[in-house]
Amino acid sequence: MPVIRFVREGRDVECYPGENLREVALREGIALYGLKGQLGNCGGCGQCITCFVDVVGESSPGSLSGRTAVEEQKLRRRPQSWRLACQTLVQQSVLVLTKPQTGLGDLEQKVAQAKAEPLPAGPTAWPVVESDADEDESAEEGSEKAAGGETTTSSEEG
Repeated sequence: MPVIRFVREGRDVECYPGENLREVALREGIALYGLKGQLGNCGGCGQCITCFVDVVGESSPGSLSGRTAVEEQKLRRRPQSWRLACQTLVQQSVLVLTKPQTGLGDLEQKVAQAKAEPLPAGPTAWPVVESDADEDESAEEGSEKAAGGETTTSSEEG
């Protein structure tokens, strides 16, 4: 699975390919918002721009989905490495700095440390999970065999 390395928090978080960066951060208890964002955010619609993050040295160009039109407009005066977490889908492992507008005394050291440790590539597709219907069919087949007397016990085998 892709890993999002949150530099400020010093945490690695796994996610499925194509998962929304904001949703992953909130699910994992990562403090994505500053004070303004905590008091009022748009809930992931891309209108308040309080969930922006800095993608630190993107490991490969396809690690994240491309910038949306909303991001292009809202972040036009911001660095190209900044993204709106609510508009960003994670495809491969990546390093992310939350709240880049907030100073961090040892930022360079934390970034260097995060870059030094390699990120796992992870799969590029969602895992395939058998549905409940498949499991029900297997259980029914097993009970039919048992009812028909086709099963043998260990004492009968020998």
